[in-house]
Amino acid sequence: MVKIVILLFSIVILRSADGHDHPHYKFEYGVHDPHTHDMKSQHEHRDGHHVTGSYTLKEPDGTTRIVKYKAGPHTGFEAIVERIGHAHHPSHYGHEHGHDHYGDATSYVGSTHWANQGREDHGY
Repeated sequence: MVKIVILLFSIVILRSADGHDHPHYKFEYGVHDPHTHDMKSQHEHRDGHHVTGSYTLKEPDGTTRIVKYKAGPHTGFEAIVERIGHAHHPSHYGHEHGHDHYGDATSYVGSTHWANQGREDHGY
């Protein structure tokens, strides 16, 4: 009986060490709460060693952030970040007196791209 248990345990370890597992999943969720103004969503898909997905959220300054990403064994993690809308900042914070106030400020935002730099990019 003990030999059978050891043999089965060895087979399980060899099976996972071979790398023949092919992980696969897909999920998504979303939140839209009018009371707290919390708005966000995400979806992600994995097929083997490759993951793709995106998430969206409403920033405190009123802009919407959208992040699209992918990851893989040869490319690493890559993300493209976009912001939609104009940022709105309050004219003052708190009720302190004696400080200069500069009025409402507006920020203009665009998109940013982050990518993993592999060995070939560094000349290694």
